[in-house]
Amino acid sequence: MSNLKQYITTTADFPKPGIQFKDFFPLLRDHLEQTTNELIALTDFSDIDYVVGIESRGFILATAIAAKLGIGFVPVRKKGKLPPPVISQSYSLEYGEDTLEMQSAPSKKRVIIVDDVLATGGTLKTSMELCEKAGYEVSSSIVLIDLTEINDMRNSHGVKSLIQY
Repeated sequence: MSNLKQYITTTADFPKPGIQFKDFFPLLRDHLEQTTNELIALTDFSDIDYVVGIESRGFILATAIAAKLGIGFVPVRKKGKLPPPVISQSYSLEYGEDTLEMQSAPSKKRVIIVDDVLATGGTLKTSMELCEKAGYEVSSSIVLIDLTEINDMRNSHGVKSLIQY
């Protein structure tokens, strides 16, 4: 694997003070295929039916992986963005609560969850719970960037990442 980390830029105090925003769009602009291939290499997709992408930047990576592998894509979206019927799962944020939704599985299907950045882990944990609640079997999760200082999901949940900070 090459060092794709060099193509990720950091913007201080965006979108609010204290946040060090990791912008991976420069990476995708010139290295989308390589990034997709390296994410695929992180885990075994041989018995996976769908790739689940978390809104919104996770959609980009998940659809690229699904297209490359010739398998389906399933979105996890913020409340009110999918037509019914949907399965919902609420979770706590630093200041408040949010809800994620997805459509239920047509039958028991195995999925891999893909997201862009693993920060505190709340969204990813909720997405795992939501997938199970909706009838999917979560095989594993992969993220492009893992902010290792503020979560322990790689150890406690087996999340795999391509880039760590």
